[in-house]
Amino acid sequence: MKDKVVIITGASSGIGKALSVELAGRGAIIVLAARSWDKLREIEKELNAGGARVMAVQADVSLEADCRKLIAAAIEKFGRIDVLINNAGISMRALFDQVDLDVIRRLMEVNFWGTVYCTKFALPYLLQTKGSVVGVSSIAGFKGLPGRTGYSASKFAMQGFLETLRIENLKKGLHVLITCPGFTASNIRNNALAADGSLQGDSPRDEESMMKADEVAVKIADAVEKRKKILVMTMQGKMIVLLNKLFPFFMDRLVYNNFAKEPDSPFK
Repeated sequence: MKDKVVIITGASSGIGKALSVELAGRGAIIVLAARSWDKLREIEKELNAGGARVMAVQADVSLEADCRKLIAAAIEKFGRIDVLINNAGISMRALFDQVDLDVIRRLMEVNFWGTVYCTKFALPYLLQTKGSVVGVSSIAGFKGLPGRTGYSASKFAMQGFLETLRIENLKKGLHVLITCPGFTASNIRNNALAADGSLQGDSPRDEESMMKADEVAVKIADAVEKRKKILVMTMQGKMIVLLNKLFPFFMDRLVYNNFAKEPDSPFK
């Protein structure tokens, strides 16, 4: 990764922040992108203090113009793009018959369209470097999760888009990685949207038992270096993907029962 120019969206916290630290430690040049300007600048200063080359760009990936601006800023500053990590994302927790449609629209704008916009503008430069496009997805992109219709829909869409992109560029040297962490201790659930679009607040899951963001970052960085195509990180995730192929209707019931056990589950 030494001297590779890496763009990371959603870089102000969680997996995105951990990726910036991990990849900077491997010698990469980091372009940080997120809406939270103050947090971005703090990370930029920390990485600069450690000797990394880094630039922060305030961008809302749900806005096409911001994504275009992000890519243009990276090219203007560093002249190339080697890796684009589409990490920015939001979640939700509400049954479909109760959710405001604007919630699902918002998830699609950030999780799916944010990936499409950034990839569209970065693609010409990534083809020049035979670089990597990374989508930070979820098991929700393989199996529909109850109470997360918008989240699963956006991740299924992201994975379909990236898989097609890989096939279209099969002979052009473009590397496309779809990566699916397990439940990760980050603020994505705390910032998840409720049925009316308000923030969910406290996570219904035990954060202490989850993967740590820095652990996820190491696995993603390794997968980029090895140019892997799909990375499902946990044994639970791998079992869900496998069993869903073999026994989809059994998995429907299993997933339902598992999510019904959550504190304040909407199924109760």
